[in-house]
Amino acid sequence: MSTPSAAAALPQRSPALATQPAPMKYIPVRHHWRWVSAGVIALFAVALAYSLAKNPNIGWGVIGEYLFKAVTLRGVLVTIELTVIAMAVGVGGGVILAIMRLSRNPLLGAVSWFYIWFFRGTPLLVQLLIWGFLGALYPRLFLGIPFIGVVFADVPTSSVIGAFTASILGLGLNEVAYSAELVRAGLISVDPGQTEAAFSVGMSWSLTMRRVVLPQAMRVIIPPMGNETIAMLKMTSLVSVISGTDLLTQLQRVYTQTFQIIPLLLVACIWYLTLTTVLSIGQHYLERYFGRGTTREVRQQVALATGEAETLIGAGVGAMSDQKLGEDHR
Repeated sequence: MSTPSAAAALPQRSPALATQPAPMKYIPVRHHWRWVSAGVIALFAVALAYSLAKNPNIGWGVIGEYLFKAVTLRGVLVTIELTVIAMAVGVGGGVILAIMRLSRNPLLGAVSWFYIWFFRGTPLLVQLLIWGFLGALYPRLFLGIPFIGVVFADVPTSSVIGAFTASILGLGLNEVAYSAELVRAGLISVDPGQTEAAFSVGMSWSLTMRRVVLPQAMRVIIPPMGNETIAMLKMTSLVSVISGTDLLTQLQRVYTQTFQIIPLLLVACIWYLTLTTVLSIGQHYLERYFGRGTTREVRQQVALATGEAETLIGAGVGAMSDQKLGEDHR
């Protein structure tokens, strides 16, 4: 039992120390060179804009004339068609190849690997040229039973594979190889336990892929696939080598007659920038849709790494002070 003198000898907890310390005030570090570099960059940007605005060789009148002309709009429409059809072929074939690549069947895996190896290893421009001049390799195409001479149809190659079809085949089949790897990366990013859990409740393999694996894999697939779509939009300009009817080819045919090269190339740039901007906006909303369930966690991590971390630090300092005072009291 403690005596009054022993109780008086114990250290008393100060009311000032019992309260939590005031939040620390941070003084941001001043980065003067950031402002200097920003000023230099702004100066160069203004100078570039001024030179473009005052340069008589730009031909702003020609740009305004051809920006919405019928020949330009026809090229824009064909470019959009090529992009949509080629990406549909690429994504559909990519999903099939990705599943084949992950299959336990060695033959399917080998076929998928060879396809991806070949089409990723040869330039797209070369592939387009081969499809465009396929008639030099196979003058005629036939449908029938090989080796026994039974033929149901026999037509010239040029009548079946024109410039537009060759463009679709070149762009789409090349995209299949890249989409397959993107889809495969998304599939293997899903925890195998998800598949095992789906099988344990009696779900079939196809139903598991459609309802469990692919919805979770889309969060990984969408960002790079959006980049592939934007790249495909710009790669449609390569079909000019096989006399396509895309935007760039149409404008090239015009400036070979009018010799207004720079203004018409700028018209093409304006349209490509407009279309890629629209695709970028669509990609943003798709990423946000398929990223549901993870956005809150990301925001919490960012908040903890920036502003809200100060509150945690202050609370931690207060708890450490209380613990220290308790130890001194004991």
